[in-house]
Amino acid sequence: MHGNLIIGCLTMSVCLAVQCFVLSLLLNVLIRLERKHIIKTGFTRISFLLITVMLIMLAGNIFQMTLWAGLFFVLGEFRNFITAFYHSVVNFSTLGYGDLVMSEKRRLLGALEAVNGVLMFGLSTGFLYTVLNSILQREWNTRMEKGEQ
Repeated sequence: MHGNLIIGCLTMSVCLAVQCFVLSLLLNVLIRLERKHIIKTGFTRISFLLITVMLIMLAGNIFQMTLWAGLFFVLGEFRNFITAFYHSVVNFSTLGYGDLVMSEKRRLLGALEAVNGVLMFGLSTGFLYTVLNSILQREWNTRMEKGEQ
């Protein structure tokens, strides 16, 4: 059990580093775009921006699921990577179908991946809210300066 806890915590640490890297990269790009006044308002432009941010964050989460799947495969929990990846997606998203179950020896890792997924989706949601709130705040301030209501 201690070995699984250590392996799981190390994997979670790598996933947190991946998520922080992706979000930091996104933040830097958004700040540069904002400083150059490239981010424009309007339904289509804001929708495109939010979709792009969500897809990039999703790619980061899928990469993390792939890391977990690789771990499960290397540990011999599944015969092929596709099955390990499917199980990982179910764990990471906390869907938990239960159609595939890891061995009793390694099942703690599945629970740790679920905890990891909840944390990463929460971090992604908070980041997306911050981006949207920033855009709305900027638009509100611009309209107030112009005297619009």
